[in-house]
Amino acid sequence: MSHFDLSRAELDAYRPLLPEPDDFDAFWAETLAEACTYDLAPRFEPVSTPLSTVDIFDVTFAGFGGQPVKGWLVLPAGATEPLPAVVEYIGYGGGRGLAHTHLLWASAGFAHFVMDTRGQGAGWGGGDTPDPVGSGPAGSGVMTRGIEEPATYYYRRLYTDAVRAVDAARAHPLVDASRVAAAGVSQGGGLTIAVGGLVPDLVAIAPDVPFLCDFPRATTLTGRAPYREIAAYLKTFRGRDEQVFRTLSYFDGVHFAERGRAPALFSAALEDETCPPSTVFAAYNAYACDDKSIEVYTFNDHEGGGPYQQRAQLDWLPGHLRR
Repeated sequence: MSHFDLSRAELDAYRPLLPEPDDFDAFWAETLAEACTYDLAPRFEPVSTPLSTVDIFDVTFAGFGGQPVKGWLVLPAGATEPLPAVVEYIGYGGGRGLAHTHLLWASAGFAHFVMDTRGQGAGWGGGDTPDPVGSGPAGSGVMTRGIEEPATYYYRRLYTDAVRAVDAARAHPLVDASRVAAAGVSQGGGLTIAVGGLVPDLVAIAPDVPFLCDFPRATTLTGRAPYREIAAYLKTFRGRDEQVFRTLSYFDGVHFAERGRAPALFSAALEDETCPPSTVFAAYNAYACDDKSIEVYTFNDHEGGGPYQQRAQLDWLPGHLRR
């Protein structure tokens, strides 16, 4: 493995001119308004575990289309006053997994809400949220489900779920609704950026080696999944390029980054062939809040900083959550 993308100086200056749909804001305003016509109906059911340092709740709330989405809420044991919260989104192919695997943020004294990912979870972790919406012909994975139109695209549902997860976390009496941050790795990082652009009052976001950014470059630069799913679809359905990239323009993290207002801590890895560093820097450089920084791991692939990035987040995020 070697550095395959732009130089560091070029990355710092990289700002692609990506076409933004004229109705981008209207599309998302209408999508979220439609979601709000369904009762959020969050349910928090206590989970019995042998753990003594945390209290865990099995969560169900209404996501896109009123469809049930699962999650975990993990709290420091015995909490009696509302706590700042971290809402976490999961990487591609993964699910919420078992409750005892999510201990970091509760161990730091915060509420931790983990959203399951609809229609995923068989790749690792294990998920509990189906995606009941069908689609036209699609490749393996979820990257091309409903890609013919923005309204039918899979990520319209998932981004909406992610926004509704913030609302669900805020609904619990032991969560301080005024102090909520979003975080995630890879796909979870892409969802974090999207939520940062759609939810105006987060206190911070922490997208780690984010996916779902700068689709035109990503799909032509890397041969790895998940971006490769899009290229494989276009290899079969010749001539649909314009249609597909029009759909993807409604979901590009760069456009959401341009609307981000919360302080942000990004990360990128310079040997990352899954989420190439230029695509991460495209979102980072576009991010609208001046209070931003990026950790760069020079000799790492998609694992990025791993526990080192978790430590960086532990050093950075509490200061924003406790304000």
